[in-house]
Amino acid sequence: MNKRIDLHMHSIFSDGELLPSEIARRASVLNHEAIAITDHVDASNMDCVRRIRDVILDIKSNWNIEVIPGAEITHAPAEIIGKLASKARKLGAEIVVVHGETLVEPVIEGTNMAAVNCPEVDILAHPGLITYEEAEIAKENDIALEISARKGHSLSNGHVAKVALEVGANLVLDTDTHSPDDIISYETAHKLALGAGIPAKYILEILRDNPLEILKNKGLL
Repeated sequence: MNKRIDLHMHSIFSDGELLPSEIARRASVLNHEAIAITDHVDASNMDCVRRIRDVILDIKSNWNIEVIPGAEITHAPAEIIGKLASKARKLGAEIVVVHGETLVEPVIEGTNMAAVNCPEVDILAHPGLITYEEAEIAKENDIALEISARKGHSLSNGHVAKVALEVGANLVLDTDTHSPDDIISYETAHKLALGAGIPAKYILEILRDNPLEILKNKGLL
């Protein structure tokens, strides 16, 4: 049975409902190998990255699941995404996500472009109507584009999948977990990928190989 890797999850350190330990426990029960806790940050609350890093050390030491400290830069001015990403990395974020131009929130135009041009960014989350130019830059800079399991953000999954596959950009499928019901099994993720129009031959790559490669490149697995 394939194990899940989910690199976009939120705890009570931002707007999630669960403690980091409960996220890890629920993910472990659903056969996750690794998760990243990527709470929302801007310039006002970067200290939460350090707090998450410290609290998950005990989880990793005692349970058979890799829990990775991260951050999701959210609704920040596009001009400072690079600065915030660098600061998050210095504070201990191993995975840096940028909250992309989803169809259901008023994310400032230019966020996608700023994110894919930032060397500190690993994943551009739910990027909405991403352009071919942005996807090509993401490919060049080895930044993954996200297929989202989250209600609302998932509305553009078909477009994101189509554009990414055409230009050869890496895709990952994350939940953007905020509540217990958001955490999904590998089998459910497989169905969501099919629903996004991703051909079956690419699904293992998107669900396992691409996120695994991100973690291996950082020496995390």
